[in-house]
Amino acid sequence: MYKSILLASFIALALNQADAQATDHKALTIATEGASPPWDMIDTEGKLVGYDIDVGNELCRRIAVECTFVAQDWDGMIPALTVGKFDAIMSGMAITEKRKKSIAFSQPYAGGFNQLVMRKDLQLPATDIKAKVNLTSIGTAQRAILEQLQSALSGRTLGVLRSSNSEAVLNELFGKVATIRSYDTQDNLHLDLAAGRIDGGLADYFTWKAFLDGKDGETAAFYGPELSGGLWGPGVGVGIRKQDTDLVAAFDKAIDDCVRDGTLKALSLKWFGMDVSPSVTP
Repeated sequence: MYKSILLASFIALALNQADAQATDHKALTIATEGASPPWDMIDTEGKLVGYDIDVGNELCRRIAVECTFVAQDWDGMIPALTVGKFDAIMSGMAITEKRKKSIAFSQPYAGGFNQLVMRKDLQLPATDIKAKVNLTSIGTAQRAILEQLQSALSGRTLGVLRSSNSEAVLNELFGKVATIRSYDTQDNLHLDLAAGRIDGGLADYFTWKAFLDGKDGETAAFYGPELSGGLWGPGVGVGIRKQDTDLVAAFDKAIDDCVRDGTLKALSLKWFGMDVSPSVTP
């Protein structure tokens, strides 16, 4: 009886300590890839910079915690979060149902879309790069656009970031007509595209724009419509362990405040040249 009481007391104490640790966040480590400008990148001084970092620092200021950003390979990011290597992910990561099976997300702190980029020398049939296709609800006109793309890209080699939603979308839309080549980093994809080792690829619009605006991107251009929805989900959020519900709530409130006072709009204009902040909810 005495041992049972001691055991029960020990379990209660352990649970209380675990709960206290879960809610007592005085310092946070946030992972980012550091290779997807303007979301996140490493500058000439070796420092992590970008929209994710600026937003993260502002959110941490508002929830009164000290935050440190660390670089982490994309395809190992979620597993590393779940085992406690760091406390959160801010790396242009889309909120998807598949990822929500492993981790939790804050509300979105950015929107956006993805787009194909192809080599100019291929002389592919012209497309409307301002057209929009939401993969969540594909109508007759949108389906016709996708079928034209599949025909134009038949037999081509397309690159994409490994373990990304773009990889899943690219395989779903073009896996039967094109060769899909997955890369460990977006930079390596850019190198192969510039060297002509692949014909094109699919990625976040803003990541592509940073590449196309540089010297290495002179030989390529956007191709096809702006793609959103579907596997890409409702937007980009902070990835957090499921048990850290207090941290999710804290980030949600800070993001909501940043949307309402225009901070996210200002930061998105700084890094993207356009407003990608989420809409204000009533």
